[in-house]
Amino acid sequence: MTNFTSMGSNTFSITTQSMVSNSKKHGKKKRNADAKPDPNIELRDAERFKELYQFPSTVSISMMLNGNAIVKRKQKKSNPNIIVMGADENYMNVSGTNLAVGRNFNSLDMANGANTCIIGYGLATRFFEKPELAENAILHVGNLPYRVLGVMESKGASLINRMDNMVIVGLQNARRNFSITDKSCVLSVLIPDIKFMDLATDEAEAVMRTARRLRPEENSNFTVNKNDELANTLIENSKYITLSASLIGFITLLGAAIGLMNIMLVSVAERTREIGLAKAIGANAKTIKTQFLLESVIISIQGGVIGIVAGVVIGNLLSLVFKTAFVIPWMWIGLGITICVVVGLAAGIYPALKAGRLNPINALRYE
Repeated sequence: MTNFTSMGSNTFSITTQSMVSNSKKHGKKKRNADAKPDPNIELRDAERFKELYQFPSTVSISMMLNGNAIVKRKQKKSNPNIIVMGADENYMNVSGTNLAVGRNFNSLDMANGANTCIIGYGLATRFFEKPELAENAILHVGNLPYRVLGVMESKGASLINRMDNMVIVGLQNARRNFSITDKSCVLSVLIPDIKFMDLATDEAEAVMRTARRLRPEENSNFTVNKNDELANTLIENSKYITLSASLIGFITLLGAAIGLMNIMLVSVAERTREIGLAKAIGANAKTIKTQFLLESVIISIQGGVIGIVAGVVIGNLLSLVFKTAFVIPWMWIGLGITICVVVGLAAGIYPALKAGRLNPINALRYE
């Protein structure tokens, strides 16, 4: 969620396609099966919108230039998985991104289109060891040398956020060094107060229609996406992920319970003479049942403890790699132990009942 909320609920974006799952005023447009996709938002359209949009706000223009770029410095070379973005001087502010080292683009950088860039924290540590050493250093993006102006703060890695492995160049530089004819711009707008969101988005839609020279009878060939709608969509989708994970967990626990039950049944069969002897010297059925139930629970807890220790150790080793906080999830440890006890009891009931019902005379004769 932080990947969405870092921009704040008082921002919205204009793209060629919807990022929300349901049909709302500024949401996903309903299309016919044979409808053509929206044409790209060209840089000239985005710049015209920025010029015409008079609502009190900060407007940023950005575009994806390459999602599989290679970055080099001396003998070091990255995998072809580096994102290169073109953006203006407002991008850092509107996206809620802070700099760990260095400075942002300024109007002069934008105007002259010099080979300057801002890089992600992961790239800085990989190629310079310390982010402080990256400032004003030279890094090759593809075959072109770029001077590093600044390093973004680390935001970690996820399916929807790869800013630690990102290079941002100025828009004029992107126009000069990259092919942008087939690229679509994203307009991000930061307004001073969320209470003006509806007014700001309505005006943005009208201005964007003007910028794209649409006639009154034509449908809008772009979409205005509110950040709160993006967050709500993510929450809706996360329910399905949680449901799937719960189902997988249930199936795993069921398999573990069946396996433990088989182990206990084998134990009852192998210890039949022992059970008969115990009954012969005075042990009753309740004692035998309790013994096997306790054994089942202990085996289950032992497996759970091994899993918990392994999970905590591996998780915190990864936290050292990704430079995140060291965490011991006491609540989840307690819940895990409780589940182990329940699984042990469930798996041990039938073997315990079977052991308790054994006839001591038959049990003593068992070979």
